[in-house]
Amino acid sequence: MLSFSLGPLALSITHLLLLIALVLATLVGWLVGRKQKINPEKVIFSLFLSGVLIARLSFVIVYWAQYHDNLTAIIDIRDGGFLTWPGVITVLLGGALYGWKRPSLRGPLGSGVGLGLAFWLLANIGISYQEDARLPDPTLRNVSGEPVRLSDYQGKKLVINLWATWCPPCRREMPVLQAAQQAHEDVVFLFVNQAESPRTVATFLAAQGLHLNNLLFDSSGQLAQQVGSAALPTTLFYTQEGRLLATHLGELSAASLKHTLDSFSPAAPSSISLSRSAQ
Repeated sequence: MLSFSLGPLALSITHLLLLIALVLATLVGWLVGRKQKINPEKVIFSLFLSGVLIARLSFVIVYWAQYHDNLTAIIDIRDGGFLTWPGVITVLLGGALYGWKRPSLRGPLGSGVGLGLAFWLLANIGISYQEDARLPDPTLRNVSGEPVRLSDYQGKKLVINLWATWCPPCRREMPVLQAAQQAHEDVVFLFVNQAESPRTVATFLAAQGLHLNNLLFDSSGQLAQQVGSAALPTTLFYTQEGRLLATHLGELSAASLKHTLDSFSPAAPSSISLSRSAQ
């Protein structure tokens, strides 16, 4: 499962794991320190915010070329652009500094931060193994109404975007995906519309001046069900061998898309998958 819904709110599994890690760290810190009446809650929360901030700033620095023409996008963290290890190192160094300055905090703070980080890292490792999934193979339709199978694209790097015209973040990310489609000839972009008619989609694309290759239709939403997506847009990245490499819930920015496309290369920087919730 890639995401889940709470009423109108959709969250990625990685969002949930991060929140659970924060709650676990706070709870463990409180339990360890309660005999001495020491509660590291505020310190843990400040470390969490600092780690997220540094993870974001690190991402912006690495992908500055995608931000320098649109500086307001820097503060729009909904694109999910974060780098993991700068944030983790910030939390560890900050925790060590607090413990050095305030010895009474060392036990509760170290226990809380240590267990919280351990849970988050191990859970993400578990998800990475779970996401080592193969390319699903539902029967879709192309613009001519002919059946198409995803296995027809096996052997190529694939970006599969699940979208609909009624979805605001889907509409906003379309120009970014169109530009990437033109810039990356070695990657096949598949735009799989969810449960809409070809006429509705054609009207939308004409009105927006969009030209998308490989437009497919999933009238029953079976692909979203097979990959465990509960919200739109969802973007899936598959290797040439058909292995699921990465997923993104919510709107992609030019920077977050480039980062994930870079992940096709083993030299890509590590990231926290804080995907944007669908709106």
